[in-house]
Amino acid sequence: MATGFTWAREAMLAGGLVILLLGSMWAATGSFPPMVVVESGSMMHTEEGSIGSIDPGDLVLVMNPDRVDIVTFVEATEEGNANFGYETHGMAGDVIIYQKNGGSDTPVIHRPLLKAVANESGGWDVPGTTLRNVDSVTWTLDYQCPYHGGTYDLMIDRWVPPHEGYLTTGDNVDSNGCKIDQLRATNPDASEQYIRGNGLKDENGNPVLAVKDDWVVGVASAEIPWLGAAKLFFSGTSSSVSDQTWRGLGVVIAVIIAAPYMLETAMDRLRPSSDEEE
Repeated sequence: MATGFTWAREAMLAGGLVILLLGSMWAATGSFPPMVVVESGSMMHTEEGSIGSIDPGDLVLVMNPDRVDIVTFVEATEEGNANFGYETHGMAGDVIIYQKNGGSDTPVIHRPLLKAVANESGGWDVPGTTLRNVDSVTWTLDYQCPYHGGTYDLMIDRWVPPHEGYLTTGDNVDSNGCKIDQLRATNPDASEQYIRGNGLKDENGNPVLAVKDDWVVGVASAEIPWLGAAKLFFSGTSSSVSDQTWRGLGVVIAVIIAAPYMLETAMDRLRPSSDEEE
């Protein structure tokens, strides 16, 4: 009976700690759930992943977008800008979580490159650049794109924004990078078939448009590496998780299992022996 009561008490204590932890993170971030598990490799900086970037299996705290001012890549790379030099998750600017075209499918966690803002005169402004009241956006970013062994700078070419919003992309140069989510902004002369076949699409198969403020559900904050890989494993979506992440998760699990025994051993050594007490 006493054993059953002890187990129940410990279960209640563990549950209370979980609720306290989630409540604290909710209060700190203003979002619920306060964190997301990264599923794809679109933000990876290296093939095996790295601490500091966003990799499959990482947990990422999600800040309420109403609590922060989103900094775009061009704002963080413009000399003289108040946000010059600002970096998160290994590159310039913030990382946002958004719903594709405001839909209900799995959100995307990508970096905002720039934002088109409506000018009261009818044109478009782009903070972080010299573009003001323009009919279309043409701008070369300080963003390196690999090409046949060399590099070139990413260029937004004659883009006519359909509405205010962000152009976004993943950090992974192999799968995203200069192949931005809103592909039309870099290739205005491409056919609709090409855009639909190569660009990011929403749940209805439509090309993703500039991300409206209302479609942003959060801003990526601190990264907790590896721990989300367990969730991906049990949900059958762990194909993008790297071997390094699995090894890291294994180390964490081993430490969690070993910690109570190590603590108990240390306490036994520090506890006075019965002979010393006499």
